[in-house]
Amino acid sequence: MNKTFNTPSDVRLASRSGQFTLPTAGLAPDYLQANLMIVPQAQAFDFLLFCQRNPKPCPLIEVMEPGQLEPTCAPGANLATDLPGYRVYRDGEFTEERNDISAIWQQDFVTFLIGCSFSFESAVIKAGVPLRHVEQACNVAMYRTNLPCVPSGPFKGNMVVSMRPIKSRDVAKVVEVSSRFALAHGAPLHIGNPLDIGIKDLSRPDYGDPVDIMPDEVPVFWACGVTPQWVAQASRLPLCITHAPGKMFITDRKG
Repeated sequence: MNKTFNTPSDVRLASRSGQFTLPTAGLAPDYLQANLMIVPQAQAFDFLLFCQRNPKPCPLIEVMEPGQLEPTCAPGANLATDLPGYRVYRDGEFTEERNDISAIWQQDFVTFLIGCSFSFESAVIKAGVPLRHVEQACNVAMYRTNLPCVPSGPFKGNMVVSMRPIKSRDVAKVVEVSSRFALAHGAPLHIGNPLDIGIKDLSRPDYGDPVDIMPDEVPVFWACGVTPQWVAQASRLPLCITHAPGKMFITDRKG
């Protein structure tokens, strides 16, 4: 998979044509990947404040004008077609997953591109630390927590985190490497006991795929850009569109 899609445009065009519908972890190394959040203009200011108040789960890469589909971070791209998967939520309920949202696009939609932890993974791997979900070509494990976000208007709820098992000897290195990537959630939020942040069973992630944790490994948790999806559900937002978990928009911007 990685050999086929080496550049951001490779992934975007394959997503646009429907040839690629898988998670984007490990693709187009060194380029920023982005979570997607699309809300009607009526809710856009409150969501912008939510991102500013919660920069760890919602580091902003770009905010679009109403109706705009081509981001400055990826000239020629189309945000209605160039992700491997989208999710539609109505009144807080997940209603459908689509590969293309052109048919339901509205001119009052405001799009937010939010940094993704996939963006620091190539640096971690280059530092000599393997990541199991990349090796297994599956999605990263993501969990809802008891960590509250700072609310804004209708947006309120708890944070979602991503988890990667890391060998004990490599934890300090991973913290140091990931901390360089402020637009990709930066350093971990929590290391060790998942119960401390409200996660009861690591074998049952709320999003993504479970991965085994070996005896010499500890779970390391980062703030996750799926947080807005969970917050939108918890807030019963009338309408929003997001990326499908793990299926990111890949920008032309270097991490």
